[in-house]
Amino acid sequence: MTTTTSSSFKRVWFITGAARGLGALIADAALADGNAVVVAGRNLAALAKRFGDAPNVLAVQLDVTDETQARAAASAAIGRFGRIDVLINNAGFGLLGAVEEADDADVRRMYDTNVFGLLNVTRAILPHMRERKAGHVINISSIGGYRSAAGFGVYCSTKFAVEGLTEALHDELAPLGIHATVVEPGYFRTDFLDATSLVKSPTIIADYAETAGQVRERAVQINHQQPGDPKRLAAAMIKLVDADQPPLRMPFGTDTLAAIADKNAYVAEETAAWSELAASTDFPR
Repeated sequence: MTTTTSSSFKRVWFITGAARGLGALIADAALADGNAVVVAGRNLAALAKRFGDAPNVLAVQLDVTDETQARAAASAAIGRFGRIDVLINNAGFGLLGAVEEADDADVRRMYDTNVFGLLNVTRAILPHMRERKAGHVINISSIGGYRSAAGFGVYCSTKFAVEGLTEALHDELAPLGIHATVVEPGYFRTDFLDATSLVKSPTIIADYAETAGQVRERAVQINHQQPGDPKRLAAAMIKLVDADQPPLRMPFGTDTLAAIADKNAYVAEETAAWSELAASTDFPR
């Protein structure tokens, strides 16, 4: 495979879950901005159909749960473009249902993709970024990565894991000249609430009708009516990558901004109310 010279493109992006949805839109925005993009996904034919065969595009087959495939995809990207500047860990799916309703197999499959898959890809690409002492790792979390809620508890737990991993990566990579950012989209008008991206727990427990049950109903009502514009989010990702000092956390959507403010206020109030008991556990001075 012929290596394209590094100077040919503004940056080289590597995007998982790029065949559709937000991943595909981010790839479109990056290409329009003069970048080369490695589009990764499980269905190579779908990637080829979506992006075609252009000098600035490399489609690679990647099931993120397969560490061997992740390393092969990273090597293919380096072989084609010579470097990887931006990693977008976007592949993932959701699980709707109360925590008790969640099927063990569904939970494990989601963790394999949303958490362990993200780690597989990150471990495959970071050696190339460390070699150049440059790069930007962007992990796609969610409004649910900052604030969990009934009906999405298990899904949110995977995104809480992504937030914790990104915080550590931010500290570990900064001295090496590499940025790490966790992106927290709110409700955007993608296919996330469709069956292609969201598994619904088959078990329904009547006791949760007023909590997780209402969320099940609400998900149907708001599907493709969400307030966020995914094309605007994709465009905003270009500005995020272009920033000299990108943030550790990047919330997108007014709903995420409100959720963060509400949780911060709740935590501050609750911590103040219980601070005396919390402090009482230290050794006496």
